[in-house]
Amino acid sequence: MQAGKLNTLTISRISDFGLYLADEEQNEVLLPNRYVSLSDAVGDRKEVFVYHDSEDRLVATTETPLIMAGEVACLRVVDKTIHGAFLDWGLKGKDLFLPNRNQMGGVVAGGLCTVYAYVDDKTGRCVATMKFKAMVNNDIISVKAKQEVEIVIVAETPAGYKVVINNRNWGMLYKNQLFTPVAVGQRMKAYIRKITDDNRIDVSLQQEGLAQVLDSVEVLRGLLHENGGFLPVNDDSSPEQVRQTVRMSKKVFKRTLGMLLKSGEAEITDDGIKLTKNAHR
Repeated sequence: MQAGKLNTLTISRISDFGLYLADEEQNEVLLPNRYVSLSDAVGDRKEVFVYHDSEDRLVATTETPLIMAGEVACLRVVDKTIHGAFLDWGLKGKDLFLPNRNQMGGVVAGGLCTVYAYVDDKTGRCVATMKFKAMVNNDIISVKAKQEVEIVIVAETPAGYKVVINNRNWGMLYKNQLFTPVAVGQRMKAYIRKITDDNRIDVSLQQEGLAQVLDSVEVLRGLLHENGGFLPVNDDSSPEQVRQTVRMSKKVFKRTLGMLLKSGEAEITDDGIKLTKNAHR
């Protein structure tokens, strides 16, 4: 049984306070009644998040936190004391502790801070730290070009957004590659665009090449259906108009439109594009 992580445990007994779940070594943890279903029975397996409550007891929840041990996230500071700060990690009635020794720069109640969660060796509790250079760096690149990854947006720069890739490497998401709004703190799927000789990593929210076009075909087809079968953009539209209307680059839009034209699903008009009778739903 690991604190700070998801555990798949077996219901060992039922009490007035909830379900007791056990691991393979018969260590038990309580899942309080508010997370219990009438269909739960002894012997059933349940996936739960295990953490320490305010009285330092291990407890389980079916809620999924915003961060687990070994992960990076941008969390909001809900309180600050002489011992450290408390962060909202998505669990009701329990905040994530950020000790003073683990802080860097100004930590202000109501603000966001980027942290790494880990299990403290002395207490066994899941805590946060802003000092995670040893855990997140580009000394060893753990991804490859075109790979699908998970990113967390941690800071905005004039050129784009600094991101953490797979809780392991740093990367950059450039604004000129963005076709949808993003914000610091978001966790999302992305793709590796480029890895430079000096281990810098560029990411994109869209796949490149044929895979990107195939995805974009679905998007463009859907936008046409949503807008009554017509969109006011075509080959003659400006890159900015294309970006605002269909959230694609002009280059991707032209390749995508070409596939819809070839399949007979769309046709070009003087003031845009429209679906034909052959369009798929």
